[in-house]
Amino acid sequence: MTDSKKRKRQRNHGTNKPTNNDSASAAKRAKLKEPSAFLEKMRARLSGGHFRMINEKLYTCTGKEALDYFQEDASLFNLYHVGYKTQMSSWPEKPVNVIIKWLKKQSPSFAVADFGCGEALIAKSVKNTVFSLDLVSNDPKVIACDMANTPLDSLSVDVAVFCLSLMGTNYQSYIEESYRVLKPGGWLLIAEVKSRFDPNTGGADPEKFSNAISELGFKSVKQDFSNKMFVLFYFTKTEKLSSKRKEIEWPMLKPCLYKRR
Repeated sequence: MTDSKKRKRQRNHGTNKPTNNDSASAAKRAKLKEPSAFLEKMRARLSGGHFRMINEKLYTCTGKEALDYFQEDASLFNLYHVGYKTQMSSWPEKPVNVIIKWLKKQSPSFAVADFGCGEALIAKSVKNTVFSLDLVSNDPKVIACDMANTPLDSLSVDVAVFCLSLMGTNYQSYIEESYRVLKPGGWLLIAEVKSRFDPNTGGADPEKFSNAISELGFKSVKQDFSNKMFVLFYFTKTEKLSSKRKEIEWPMLKPCLYKRR
């Protein structure tokens, strides 16, 4: 082979011009990427479906049943909170941040009981001593318990918080438990989805809800309906636990069921 032919062959061999085989391989790789994106969408839908199922369960059972439910499979708790964070991502303002701002204006010596703490964001954000309570503990600082029966001592905290956590059908027993652990004059803060207190859409009458808590032995200080997504109730503990608490007419709080996104 002459030198000129060798150089020509080398030039042809070194070009990047795609062949028919190369084009076919590229097309095949592109197709392989499509199912991957599709599977991601399917996984997201399945995850969302599981979240809605767990969410509905929590709103339609007692706290003790919810505790047993998660004790059977603690991974469901993590799955629930992944879906919860996805839902919260669309809220322009989160109630837990409003509560944190309020706490930062209070005495840092206040002991706080965070009922249904989730990721324990309050404890991570303030200087106060915070007892983080929830159904499952993935953190040594979180106490796993039924919120109607916590291990906290009576008259041991200055602030009790329920941030989107009055989910059980026996929610009134959670509020009774907060009364037990609160010191005289202590604060009870409740943040809930606004639609749960809209009588026009099947929600509870906020005044009946507030009156029921007041009959238990609290004083209503403030109701904040200024946010589009949630409402905040502020109470202080005033009297002894009502001896007629079994006669209090607690309004039913409708479940907050999320739609498919």
